[in-house]
Amino acid sequence: MSKSPRTQQVFTLLVEVGRKSGDGLPDKATGAALMCYASGVDEAEAVRETVAILKQADMAPLDVTGYGTREEREAQGHEIEADEAELMQRALEENAVIVAQVSPFFD
Repeated sequence: MSKSPRTQQVFTLLVEVGRKSGDGLPDKATGAALMCYASGVDEAEAVRETVAILKQADMAPLDVTGYGTREEREAQGHEIEADEAELMQRALEENAVIVAQVSPFFD
């Protein structure tokens, strides 16, 4: 009895990070928000992989907000631009975490 493989999907995640030595954020930043597209068989796996990758990159993840798959976002009325769709496709094809945008926080 073999299980059918679970299909990879791409999830949109917003990750808040704090400061950590070597994180690459601007000197006066207090943290940042990172918009990521991450592949996984479910959102929990995508979150785990994203947090692990960010920690490897000397970042300090504090909080992750999931916005679902492309289909879920479109069902909620989100418009997916062509460049965003390309990044999502790349995350799926490469089974990767793509950091699409970094917005540093300042006091």
